[in-house]
Amino acid sequence: MEMQSLYLLVPLAPLAGAIAAGLFGKVLGRAWSHRITIALVAVSFFASLAILQDVLTNTPYFNGTVYKWMSSGNTSFEIGFLIDRLTVMMMLVVTFVSLMVHIYTIGYMQEDPGYQRFFSYISLFTFSMLMLVMANNFMQLFFGWEAVGLVSYLLIGFWYTRPTAIYANLKAFLVNRVGDFGFLLGIGLVLMVFGTLDYQSVFNSAHLHVSDSAPIPGLPVSLLTAICILLFIGAMGKSAQFPLHVWLPDSMEGPTPISALIHAATMVTAGIFMVARMSPLFELSETALSFVMVIGAITALFMGFLGIIQNDIKRVVAYSTLSQLGYMTVALGASAYSVAVFHLMTHAFFKALLFLAAGSVIIAMHHDQDIRNMGGLRKYMPITWITSLIGSLALIGTPFFSGFYSKDSIIEAVALSNLPGSGFAYFAVVAGVFVTAFYSFRMYFLVFHGEERFGKDHHDHEGDHADEEISTDHHHGLAPGQKPHEPSWVVTWPLIALAIPSVLIGFITIEPMLYGEFFLDSIYIGPAHHALEEMRTEFHGAGMMALHSLITLPLWLAAAGAGSAWYFYMKRPDIPEAIKQKFSAVYTLLEQKYYFDRFNDWFFAGGARGASRFLWKFGDVKLIDGLFVNGSAKLVGMFSGVLRGFQTGYVYHYAFWMIIGVSALLTVRTWFE
Repeated sequence: MEMQSLYLLVPLAPLAGAIAAGLFGKVLGRAWSHRITIALVAVSFFASLAILQDVLTNTPYFNGTVYKWMSSGNTSFEIGFLIDRLTVMMMLVVTFVSLMVHIYTIGYMQEDPGYQRFFSYISLFTFSMLMLVMANNFMQLFFGWEAVGLVSYLLIGFWYTRPTAIYANLKAFLVNRVGDFGFLLGIGLVLMVFGTLDYQSVFNSAHLHVSDSAPIPGLPVSLLTAICILLFIGAMGKSAQFPLHVWLPDSMEGPTPISALIHAATMVTAGIFMVARMSPLFELSETALSFVMVIGAITALFMGFLGIIQNDIKRVVAYSTLSQLGYMTVALGASAYSVAVFHLMTHAFFKALLFLAAGSVIIAMHHDQDIRNMGGLRKYMPITWITSLIGSLALIGTPFFSGFYSKDSIIEAVALSNLPGSGFAYFAVVAGVFVTAFYSFRMYFLVFHGEERFGKDHHDHEGDHADEEISTDHHHGLAPGQKPHEPSWVVTWPLIALAIPSVLIGFITIEPMLYGEFFLDSIYIGPAHHALEEMRTEFHGAGMMALHSLITLPLWLAAAGAGSAWYFYMKRPDIPEAIKQKFSAVYTLLEQKYYFDRFNDWFFAGGARGASRFLWKFGDVKLIDGLFVNGSAKLVGMFSGVLRGFQTGYVYHYAFWMIIGVSALLTVRTWFE
């Protein structure tokens, strides 16, 4: 098979599966719906492996058009593929995690009436994400960008009879529209300035516009800075960066498999991938890089704080996703694009693992997601326990685990950056190490260790608040006397398959990806990569990097975080309660998520409602209906009433008015002579 045909097969195979399950699911039945979709995603994964082999040995770079959609003047809008090592890495991550999620879904959704519809959606999502990462032009990028947004809307609101799910998917859709508006403006500016949407043409001529000013009246902004910041606003929405992060925790209302697919490995990393792909543009604007770094630093640290007080098992993992996306964004701002993409890859495996492990616990707990109702699950669920431990160790950056290599590389890159804001960013990513370890192992200990708290009446948790959000898939829970147990193999097998790369992938790939030439033709590596060059001279192999970490601050902060969580929640559970009482104002601030949701509801939603009410009452009722419609009718009626009085039927009355009219006309005529 020719490689170009293989390129087409990768996105089209999941699309075919989505069509089969979506349109013919009732005819095919449950079993054949999942068999077909899983088989076609597997085809996509193995085709991606074959493309990786070709990229490494024969064709390191392919940039071609599949077909021309339309032309407007001198501009062509095309569907095309850019296949390089960055693209292939993303293709493998997307297809592998998607394959694991498809298999896992058989067990998780087995009793759901929307079984075939769910498989159709997740296959369609896989197609959309592959079109995004394989694009060679901005138009196709935008198509994939909007398609993943649409399918995520459908998946978050999958249980459409639940008001909370409808609220969550509407919130995700609206917040992403805010980011996408900036993204679309950025693409429009690219087309206006460069006259093309082709990546390579834009990158090749970008240096010619370094000194140009953006065509924004009253704002003396560099053209490339404006383009980069507008494109990054799109990434802020899709990758849930402050302040457009508010949609991601609420999206936990969707079924757990999509939490793993969308919020671990694929959709939320689209923004990170996009900025890495646009690295030749971002490298030409120091202002844009500083903006990216500071936004990422705020997200990494302050979203981590919110994870500390969560009691919903999925929301803890969701806030850790927000924090880790902040780490990736900080690396992008430090010009360490390959480091950001490396963390994207390692994070995809261990975060998907943590989400699927959380789903396994939720199944065992009969869809109770409150970690305060768990405890002691280790002896009932040994596979879920050990895989969760592996995922948590990778997340906090334990030496030799995959997360350690990418997370420590980010901290090192930020430490060597001289950009404005790098000092704050370094503090945020280092402090975030302790915070991440604390909330990760708080969840781990409360779920798998300590006393068993399930099968009891837990409606009266001390310190509960009426507005606390515990999103449960179906709000059941174990009955008194019931014991949890490990779910079926279709749930546990993907956990094991994801646990292996969570341990090994960082150790194996750090040398070629960061210090070798794996990304040399994919991501801009130039003079601004001073940090990466210095890191390269200090790197003496993956093993030595892990051993060297034993004397570095991040490792000890991670150990302190995990140790504190163990002491607070296993030995002295009275301490967290005492801290909560003593610092109730801080706790309330965190519980209210820094009041972002309330502000958005009051300012944006309330403002929109107020403006709508004003336009309705004044504009519609008073101005249009009252003045123009009813007012004009009354005016006509008034004149008609006056004129009707002159219609007497007497000829001399009519003759009199005719004389008056002629006199008036003659008078007016004399005025103008």
